[in-house]
Amino acid sequence: MRLRSATYKLGLITSLLAAATAAGIVCAQVPGGCNTPVSQRTGEAGCYLTATELLGALPQAALFWHLYAYPTHAAAESAKGSRGTVVESFGKVWLYTIADSEWRASSGERIATIGPLPITAGKQYTARYMEAVFPPGMRAAIHRHSGPEAWYLLSGAQCLETPEGITVARTGEGAVVPEGPPMALSSVGTETRRSVLLVLHDTSQPWITIASDWQPRGSCPK
Repeated sequence: MRLRSATYKLGLITSLLAAATAAGIVCAQVPGGCNTPVSQRTGEAGCYLTATELLGALPQAALFWHLYAYPTHAAAESAKGSRGTVVESFGKVWLYTIADSEWRASSGERIATIGPLPITAGKQYTARYMEAVFPPGMRAAIHRHSGPEAWYLLSGAQCLETPEGITVARTGEGAVVPEGPPMALSSVGTETRRSVLLVLHDTSQPWITIASDWQPRGSCPK
């Protein structure tokens, strides 16, 4: 009877985990899981949601993630145009905009332009913006996205491993990974990694799924 009960409980847990993964609830083995709003942050380390923006169909020109900083929320709002989102993160007010490489905000401090962001014609896209703090050695669960992901690092360094190899980004740098491949992301070096990040995902699909069909080779530096 006990064995049957334990088996039932294990099956129930497995089913709930599968449902959570399909819904994008289980996304990283870190506090916040990239789903909890940043306003509900309870500690420094973790990944938290700062904003989502439904963008719809996007032009087929090469698109980039533009990051600008402003002294106030009102100043950022006044400069926001099409496909722009105002976000407060790491003590700054940001204007995030998805646009071509030549786009410029009418005001504000230009921080970075990251891309191009590989997209697919005919898809409807949602921009999901997050912030993450990873102490040295912290790793996310192996996962994949239904659209490109991009990062900008405010401090520390990260290593992204996919079946194609590794990409390392450091303070003041950005990185992009296309839709599809499984990935393993980790904080490397001796400094805490702080990053803002974007997943530009297919609106009709979960923004993230856990990947069990690949294991990293451990090529990232420590």
